[in-house]
Amino acid sequence: MDKNTKGINTICTHVGEVEDKQFKGAVSPLYMSSSYAFQDVDVKRYPRYFNTPNQEGLAIKIAALEQCESGLIFGSGMAAISTAVMAFLEAGDHIVLQGDIYGGTYNLVVEQFNKFGIDFSFSKGMKEADFEELIKPNTKVIYVETPSNPLLKITDLRMIAALAKKYNLISMIDNTFASPINQIPANFGINIIIHSATKYMGGHSDMCAGAVACSEEHIEKIFHLAKNLGGSLSDYTVWLLERSMKTMGIRVRAQNENAQRLADYLSNHEDIDAVYYPGLKSHVGHEIAKQQMSGFGGMMSFELKEDLDAGLFQKSLQLIKPSMSLAGVESTVLSPAETSHALLGAEERKNRGIADGLIRFSVGIEETEDLIRDIEQALIQIKKKQIVTSS
Repeated sequence: MDKNTKGINTICTHVGEVEDKQFKGAVSPLYMSSSYAFQDVDVKRYPRYFNTPNQEGLAIKIAALEQCESGLIFGSGMAAISTAVMAFLEAGDHIVLQGDIYGGTYNLVVEQFNKFGIDFSFSKGMKEADFEELIKPNTKVIYVETPSNPLLKITDLRMIAALAKKYNLISMIDNTFASPINQIPANFGINIIIHSATKYMGGHSDMCAGAVACSEEHIEKIFHLAKNLGGSLSDYTVWLLERSMKTMGIRVRAQNENAQRLADYLSNHEDIDAVYYPGLKSHVGHEIAKQQMSGFGGMMSFELKEDLDAGLFQKSLQLIKPSMSLAGVESTVLSPAETSHALLGAEERKNRGIADGLIRFSVGIEETEDLIRDIEQALIQIKKKQIVTSS
């Protein structure tokens, strides 16, 4: 059976697994060696060349999930992003990026690209004209992120792919928030798909990794830069990541369901000013999300009423954890202004619509009722504390 004809959970469980030829174990054996033979072998293996048995197997699984020809595994999401982007840019080139993107990607561009003589532009909106007006004769890449971090904005992937084709550009997407369970960008014509595999692929908040999936032609170009930059992943973490991905389909679908219920609850709550979740009909990108996503994901953001302290609210939670990352099986919250987007500065965050009180909510797999009870008790606690403080 062709790998692309298998169901998503079957791909997660079986595609790319390394066969245990010696003992016939049910799971992939772990090859810890950092040194392999070079004589009389078909492949000269070396960890930095991304071709150890475990690295190769996991790359096959990720490529199959994204319905692409090839994949590469990296030491972090930012290693995957920086290597993939820089592989297609050189001095004198220009890149168009979506304005609403992960803070680490934004920092990479504004802090480093000028050193290499690379020009860049950020879109001010999500419409076709917002991107097309920025394209120049020297533009080589168009880069998007949907749903975006942290406001869950939705970019029309068909539109981006068509623009890239029209102007002969390489299209790239950070597909982390959706995961391949909810969104397959290659089906809409996007060339290169990037993930922080730390998030939904890992799913247990215990590893750091990145991934890229695309055509063999494009992966070859990325590989030639990657082997020089050295952003490979240790085989033990590769093995852990493959293990974790076996349950990704089940985990993500449970998180989708929880997130939808929580978004509905929060959007009707008297203490909540705004909820950003593409599964809500009120979300500006809802109709596009319905067309390109099979599920709306486990990520959302929300704002409390102006008189409620967002920091105190997070400290008052008992089950939901204030935590730096996202997409684990446990529910977590954070303040983008203090973490993922802190380096943007207050004025830039304001321009992007990222309020200082914005709370990013990564919904886990707990019982929805328990999460709601935790939010309710935290709201009660902060109201009591604020009354005492003000009196």
